[in-house]
Parts: sequence; C-alpha cells; structure tokens
Amino acid sequence: MSKTKLIINKNGSIKIEGDFEIMDQDGVIYGLEGRTALGLCRCGLSANKPFCDGSHRNNFEADSKAFDLPPMKTK
Repeated sequence: MSKTKLIINKNGSIKIEGDFEIMDQDGVIYGLEGRTALGLCRCGLSANKPFCDGSHRNNFEADSKAFDLPPMKTK
C-alpha cells in the first residue's frame, strides 16, 4: 500500500487514505474494519467523533491552502 495521505477538504473533513491505524488518548485502537480511507471531523459538530458524519454541511467554513512550515528549531 502507498504511504498515508491526509487531505484537508474545503469546508469539510480531513480525509485519510492509505495504511493507517487510529488510536484514542489511552492508546486503544479503533476498529476500522479494513477501511483504507475515511473522514475525520474537524468542525466539532459530528456525533461520531473523531469521524466525520457530515454534520458540518452549511455550518462550517474553513478553507486551508498548503504552505511551507519554517525550519524546525534546534537547540
């Protein structure tokens, strides 16, 4: 499988594609049942967090454009 990709959708979810696993803050892994693509909520409105359920429609505006981060700071 190819490397994992995160796609920031305009006014929507973060789509994740590839070979990945998702775990909660306690290190418990979500059962993704073989999925190789899904949407993660970034609006906070989903009843199925961290996954997108489409609740953002007509209630969320966020357009992200790619940019380069500055170099990492070294000590």
